[in-house]
Amino acid sequence: MQTETERLAAYRHLRTEIRGSDRHLIVGIDIAKEKHHAFFGTATGKTLCKRLIFDNTREGFELLLSKTDLVRLQSRLDQVVFGLEPTANYHKPLAEYLTKRDYQVVQVSGNAVKQNRELLDGRWDKHDRKDAANIADLIAQAKCQFYEFPPMALRELRELLSVKRKLKKQEKGLKTRIRNNLLALYFPEIDRYVASCERESLAILEQYAAPSTIAAMSYDEFIEAVVRGEKGRKQQEQLRGIWQAAKQSIGCASSKAAGYEGAILVDQLRQTRAALQKLDHHIEQLCLSMPAWEHVISIPGFGPDTTAKVLAAIGDPYRFENLRQVLKLAGLDLNASRSGKPSQQASPVISKRGRSDLRYAMCQAALVASSRNKLFMDYVAHHLRGREHEKGIHGKMRTKLAAKLLVIAWTLMKKQERFNAEYLKVMR
Repeated sequence: MQTETERLAAYRHLRTEIRGSDRHLIVGIDIAKEKHHAFFGTATGKTLCKRLIFDNTREGFELLLSKTDLVRLQSRLDQVVFGLEPTANYHKPLAEYLTKRDYQVVQVSGNAVKQNRELLDGRWDKHDRKDAANIADLIAQAKCQFYEFPPMALRELRELLSVKRKLKKQEKGLKTRIRNNLLALYFPEIDRYVASCERESLAILEQYAAPSTIAAMSYDEFIEAVVRGEKGRKQQEQLRGIWQAAKQSIGCASSKAAGYEGAILVDQLRQTRAALQKLDHHIEQLCLSMPAWEHVISIPGFGPDTTAKVLAAIGDPYRFENLRQVLKLAGLDLNASRSGKPSQQASPVISKRGRSDLRYAMCQAALVASSRNKLFMDYVAHHLRGREHEKGIHGKMRTKLAAKLLVIAWTLMKKQERFNAEYLKVMR
């Protein structure tokens, strides 16, 4: 099986020679859940087989390879390239099957497929056979992307981060249901205390859904029931405010169903947070086995979460030829509309076309570094000097610093070095 470096070199060579090639057999595959549709053609626009329908099974994959070998021999072609549009997770078994057998696999973006569809016959009609031909046409124009098949450790890290995103979304959903469905209906006054004393608020919701139950208790009984152990002064003040608010609450009359729902939601929220905590431990343990971990986490502002996201996104640092490609990965590259105006009058903004989770992590790292690390505080102040009154300059500088941190992380991964403050001084 080819290494990732060898596959990347073959892909770059393909991009340079595919247009008008008379040596390549292009197989465009429209991915579905149970059955895939394949189109066989050449880079010169010649159709060799309009449609092959094969199952999403080993027998179906073997049928695809047998048909591919037959068409290639009949047409006297040397090279084969398989192209597909990523569709949910349905494409991954086929892509892994082909990659492990050293076939060249590329992918096309959904946006490119949509825009190119009408160029085939001037119509927006969409069906599986046309989509397969559309994918093959894009590959013939070299409008395709490298299909990454990283080592197992990196794939595992990406899967764990995907699970974490889902759990974080679930956590936010539960918090929203608690605040907007239950508290807003039965105890709206407690909502302003949730942010500062969430643990106590959840305990109250779990035990006493109705404010009338709290109002019937003395303050000492209430605080002992909610908080066990030593109570801080600020904590006591907040709980007293909740207790007093319960006496004059305008919330609706609650039933046993409200208390049952509250207990279920609180229990689900706690289970989700426990799962997140356990997941963070697994992610950190996996990252510790990666050589680049100690290099990236040495950057000021980088914590375990940010470092894990950077390692998962960049993967092999040598697959990027320059820093512009790295910035595009996170959508931190600059774009501007310069049509009909001088370049000096165009206001560039970041594209936001890359990975949003990586972009958010880098902006958070930039915020932490520029507010807690003296070296980066001086760096930002140096670039702000003379532009203090420019509108939105602080946000721009933070975004620029986020881009700079990503490039630094990529550079350290390539050089296998820890962060050195001298490099930042040179960048001034």
